[in-house]
Amino acid sequence: MRAGLRLLAARSYASERNWIQIFTLMNTYTTDTFFNGRIRITQDRTGYRFSIDAVLLAQFAEPRSGDKVLDLGTGCGIIPLILAYRQPQIAIYGVEVQTELSELAVSNVRQNQLEDRITVLSTDMKLIEPSMTAGPVDLVVCNPPFRKQGSGRINPDAQRAVARHEIKVNLGDIIQTSHRMLRAAGRLVLIYTAGRLTDILCRMRTEGIEPKFLRMIHSRQDSEAALILIEGVKGGRPDLKIAPPLIVYDKKNHYTEAVESMFRP
Repeated sequence: MRAGLRLLAARSYASERNWIQIFTLMNTYTTDTFFNGRIRITQDRTGYRFSIDAVLLAQFAEPRSGDKVLDLGTGCGIIPLILAYRQPQIAIYGVEVQTELSELAVSNVRQNQLEDRITVLSTDMKLIEPSMTAGPVDLVVCNPPFRKQGSGRINPDAQRAVARHEIKVNLGDIIQTSHRMLRAAGRLVLIYTAGRLTDILCRMRTEGIEPKFLRMIHSRQDSEAALILIEGVKGGRPDLKIAPPLIVYDKKNHYTEAVESMFRP
């Protein structure tokens, strides 16, 4: 009888421990949906969380059927997931140096049953070579950290700090990696802070990726540009086109039609 009681107590303790783990997990992470629930994305509740920047970049990138795509600094995998949903005929590699985030990206890929199309590489982007992606890629996308190291206050959360400041990677590293990984005439598409437009244009040209297309992003109609979307071509000829500006919010503080359409199936 005593052995039975001990077994029951052990089972009770194990069950309680499992519920504690589940409760902790539920309070640590959140799950959001895109495209009327067709894509599910789990994120850390208090750590780094993706923003509208990722949605804008994924929309602007426009991969072509058959493209091989590389996402530098994939975070929780949001950009590969959106791209894979929008364009079924592509293969995507996401690179993430932070182990916790790369594991989360892998989990999100599995959750959405996209393992056959999205591969997560848990490594420093400065170390990747074309052999790790079955050869050069057609398109590189990146939502890089905007702030130079030593500028502004560093977020106390490590994930957010790395995502916002050039702690583990800087603009030069990103463009050099892109040039190394792209095939000839391959495209690099970035979203970046408007205040560093000169930096990115100069660096792209220096590294052999010619800026070809630029779009300014404004929070509201009467505000200054906050971000830029820029596309460059490896070995391209000089000829920069500037698109009409993209406005994110209307007068009622709702997404404009142009942005709202990015969330539709």
